[in-house]
Amino acid sequence: MFSKFFYTLKEKGLDVSLGEWLDFQEALDKGLCESSLTQFYYVARMILVKSETEFDKFDMAFEACFKGVKTETEVGKNMLRWLDKSDMMELAHEEARNHLNQIEEIQVDKDEVEQTFKQRLKDQNEEHNGGSFWIGTMGKTSFGNMGGNVGGVRVGGMTGYQSAFSVIGARKYKDFRDDKVIDNRQFQMALRRLRQFSTKLDIPKTELDIDATIDKTCNNGGYLQIEMMKPRKNAVKLMLLMDSGGTMIPYTRLMNDLFQSVNKSNHFKDVKVYYFHNCIYSKLYKTPECENGDWIDTEWLFRNADSDYKVIIVGDAAMAPEELYSTTGNYRGPNGGLSGYEWLHLVKRHYKKVVWMNPKMASGRAPWREAETAVKEIFPMYKLTVKGLNEAMVNLIANK
Repeated sequence: MFSKFFYTLKEKGLDVSLGEWLDFQEALDKGLCESSLTQFYYVARMILVKSETEFDKFDMAFEACFKGVKTETEVGKNMLRWLDKSDMMELAHEEARNHLNQIEEIQVDKDEVEQTFKQRLKDQNEEHNGGSFWIGTMGKTSFGNMGGNVGGVRVGGMTGYQSAFSVIGARKYKDFRDDKVIDNRQFQMALRRLRQFSTKLDIPKTELDIDATIDKTCNNGGYLQIEMMKPRKNAVKLMLLMDSGGTMIPYTRLMNDLFQSVNKSNHFKDVKVYYFHNCIYSKLYKTPECENGDWIDTEWLFRNADSDYKVIIVGDAAMAPEELYSTTGNYRGPNGGLSGYEWLHLVKRHYKKVVWMNPKMASGRAPWREAETAVKEIFPMYKLTVKGLNEAMVNLIANK
């Protein structure tokens, strides 16, 4: 039963095991869904979804399978248009917040409210605002939005009291996904995981050592003796190497967010940022324009940035095979007599911790799949998503 639903969940990226699916079938056999599509939704999500990061995928699969199912609580376009009062939202929400503290907790019969809501949908044929009976806005009715009735069915608008039984027609969990394109804040949150604190740095003792102060004071007959210590500083040194131009142009904003996040993360001991085009060769560029002459020698970097730097390479690895394997494959500048493949191996040999972040990740028979596969054999590669970035940070700080 519902085999299409099972395969749609798989297509949307949900890892639903056969055991979980059989548990769901058992729940259906026992009548836990009570012939209700809403109940079916929650029971299925409870059994088949392992994390809130997958709620949005589940919602999309559910909509794909059951969008055409008519229900007694289906809300039409006219109703949603009547309830759209976005220009009044701010004032209404302020009044709601001021009023919320004065409302005592109340008990609401969910089944009774839902039955009444179904009847209102059948009977109502025009817009209502400020009333106490029909589905509308800013009134005392249990249905609609921006009203003063706690406990009901919110339709349209934004939440006020956070007390509605359901929010109809909204993808509430799309920001929970771990495969979504990341933004500046998420970059910063991930980079904060790259912290390895140390007090062995050559810096003055400027931080109060509470434990040592207590010990010294006790040993000194109760007379206060202040002890200071070196502050704990992040000892991590970070290097960011970013592919720029060509097939990376669509990801310019993403690269800029990453650059800004690294520069704002002032807790690193040192940060170095350089650029390359398609592959690393004998030169690394100082700016994303990758202009000839505005570069440093890659070998100079090896000599001046020791092996303790944690290296994040960002690029789509979308290059022709000759750009990776040929000693004349660099179309932007010199290659020092080595192929890009050899230069990548030199990077791997010099630095202990290197990860490659890919905003694209080729699929199927993409023309650059050969190059990407070869790069994956050199460096651990992760997709530039929330999940991928977090996995890469775990790799960089692992003691192995």
